[in-house]
Amino acid sequence: MTDHDPILKELSALYPDAKPALHFHSPYELLVAVILSAQCTDERVNRVTEVLFAKYNTPAAMVTLSQEELEAYIYSCGFYHTKAAHILSASRDILEKFGGEVPSDPESLRALAGVGRKTANVVYSVAFGGDAIAVDTHVFRVSNRLGLAEGKTPEAVEEGLMQAIPKEMWSKAHHLLIWHGRKVCHSQRPECNRCTLSPYCKFYGGGGV
Repeated sequence: MTDHDPILKELSALYPDAKPALHFHSPYELLVAVILSAQCTDERVNRVTEVLFAKYNTPAAMVTLSQEELEAYIYSCGFYHTKAAHILSASRDILEKFGGEVPSDPESLRALAGVGRKTANVVYSVAFGGDAIAVDTHVFRVSNRLGLAEGKTPEAVEEGLMQAIPKEMWSKAHHLLIWHGRKVCHSQRPECNRCTLSPYCKFYGGGGV
């Protein structure tokens, strides 16, 4: 029993079906989708990948595109120059260094071009069933507000969550926190008046500071 058990139980009750919002059918599709999701909504990414993955859903197929051709597909996701470069570089790495298969461990994933800690943790936990917590903007915000893990960087929050949450719940907790951030604990106007976690919330108890 930890001090945070009531929060985790309430989140689990609120979002029993919490799961990734990105659409994918393979670890490679998930990797590309997560790269595209940086500072972009999952809904938009899903619309883009529905078209992109119809023809280019493997590393071998992806590298047949020029950067300009890929940019045309992903333009609406924003930061398309950088994202296209990262997707093509990672695809080449997968082909040349990993036999065409997305690596299944975090260290190897982070060795791919354009893949940082958050992206690696998402792919490792969602595609391969590993125990990891990926700290995106929702997880960062909700964790700090609830006092689950307080930190000024994603790395600090990730470390705090790993200490506060049982390892077997890391991946599930990641999705629970994302869902709460999207549905209730918004960045600008959190709906504290209807939040059942307000009794535990440092943000609410502190007057929203």
